[in-house]
Amino acid sequence: QVQLAESGGGSVQTGGSLRVSCAASGYTNSIYCMGWFRQAPGKKREGVAAIAVESGRTHYVDSAKGRFTISLDRTKNNLTLEMNSLKPEDTAMYYCASVSWNCFYDVPKSEQVENWGQGTQVTVSS
Repeated sequence: QVQLAESGGGSVQTGGSLRVSCAASGYTNSIYCMGWFRQAPGKKREGVAAIAVESGRTHYVDSAKGRFTISLDRTKNNLTLEMNSLKPEDTAMYYCASVSWNCFYDVPKSEQVENWGQGTQVTVSS
C-alpha cells in the first residue's frame, strides 16, 4: 500500500507562482514513477508532469513545458511541482500519483495510475 498526501497550492494572480508537494509513505519501494495530474470542474483528469524515480527523467505535457518543474527528493519520498507564469487555465485540483512501473517515455495516462492523493486546489485569477 502506498499513501500520497499533497500540500501547498492556494490562490494566485495570473503570472504568479505556486508550489505543490506530495509526501509518499507506505510501500514506497514499489514506486517507479510519480506524477502530477489535474482536474478542472467539468473536465477530465489530465497528466501534467511525471518523473521516473530511478533515473530522474522527467516528462511534461505541452501546456506545462517551460513553466512547471517536477522534482523528487528520494531521501524524503517527497515530490514537488513548482509552477511559474500561472494562467487562469491552470486552475484545477492537483493530484499526486504513483505507478509501479517505469515511465520511460511519457506522463502516464490517468487510467494507468495506481495510487492517488486526495488533491490540493490551485486557483489562478485574472
